[in-house]
Amino acid sequence: MKPFRISRRTLLRGLGASLALPSLEIMGGTARAAAGSAPVRLLSLFQPNGVYPKAWDVTDLASGGFELSPTLSPLKGLMGDFSVLSGLDNTGRGHVQLTGAFLTGLPITGKTNGVSLDQQVAQKIGHLTPLPSIELGTEPPRQGNASGEPIAYANTVSWSTATTRMSPEINPQVAFDRLFRSHSGPEAVRRAENRRSVIDLVLEDAKALRARASGPDQQKIDEYLEAVRGVEVRVEKTLNPPERDWMPPSKPGEADMERPGPGIPKRRDEHLRLMMDLMVLAFWTDTTRVGTLMTAHGFSRQNFSFLPGVTSDHHGMSHHKNKPEAIAEYTKVSTWYVEQFAYLLGKMKSIDEGDGTLLDHSVVLYGCGMKDGNGHIKDDLPLVVAGRGGGRLKQGQHLISAKG
Repeated sequence: MKPFRISRRTLLRGLGASLALPSLEIMGGTARAAAGSAPVRLLSLFQPNGVYPKAWDVTDLASGGFELSPTLSPLKGLMGDFSVLSGLDNTGRGHVQLTGAFLTGLPITGKTNGVSLDQQVAQKIGHLTPLPSIELGTEPPRQGNASGEPIAYANTVSWSTATTRMSPEINPQVAFDRLFRSHSGPEAVRRAENRRSVIDLVLEDAKALRARASGPDQQKIDEYLEAVRGVEVRVEKTLNPPERDWMPPSKPGEADMERPGPGIPKRRDEHLRLMMDLMVLAFWTDTTRVGTLMTAHGFSRQNFSFLPGVTSDHHGMSHHKNKPEAIAEYTKVSTWYVEQFAYLLGKMKSIDEGDGTLLDHSVVLYGCGMKDGNGHIKDDLPLVVAGRGGGRLKQGQHLISAKG
């Protein structure tokens, strides 16, 4: 009897919802994996305001390899999965230009920039997936000027043309719906009136598929649906959060902590990790193979008073003037961001894709558009690249770019 097979583009469907599936044996995944044709993804993460160099720079060891710096210490358990890049420079000046040029490497002239790295890749492979690319973030766009430059250039790192910015979505509910719910027609109306779980909506379709799947595929389907539901539950909590989750600053001189807007998680780590989990789901289901995630706005003044000993806003502490107390705060915030990055890599590494993990089949770039925020230093950017790119990258290295 001819084995039962489904297309890689098969969706679990229900009234007002559709879920793409992860790679399964029933799709002929074993043969595809043997041929080494698992899709390779590109994810670029941007951290604002730079880092304190002495707390970021790694130490090369005589025996080979390198010793992690304090800021990069959260990556200790992932040493074989990433490399540190040194000696790469940006172009431009100030937070605004150095954010806009992060993935283009081109100076912003007037109202023009260039096509960013992610969008160049999306233009080549975006037709292979339902979404050519996805852009996520955690802070809303801003207007106005900074040192004579439009702050709007710091709203995104993704440019589809020299004049077209790809705005990041910061609302987890909107991002979730874009991935898993219908957006037009009577189904969308009924869905808006009754926000049932997407898992409930596609359950009958899932049961029918599961009944014809192998044991390993059944387990993978169960794990996937559980992961989607887990993210959905966390997204729902942002719509009706407990009031006690947010409090205004109570200490004199403490930087203001803006109350998040509707649907935005009150806790900064929960917001960022939700967006990371949504990106992972988008890659896992091959909904897209290209993504950018702005961990915060390029001119971010976010408050980090939830970290012990931190009272300044992020942009303010980046201009530390070599004061020890400001440097200590600056380093704590940079380390916090790397902790979130480690969380993302751990998630990607936990997803088995047959001949490797989701992380093995990805290239993940993490870094800032400047080195030390104190002087808007554009040289020797703080950068990390993780994942093996489908076997194309060797990790665990400190790679130093030759000048010239």
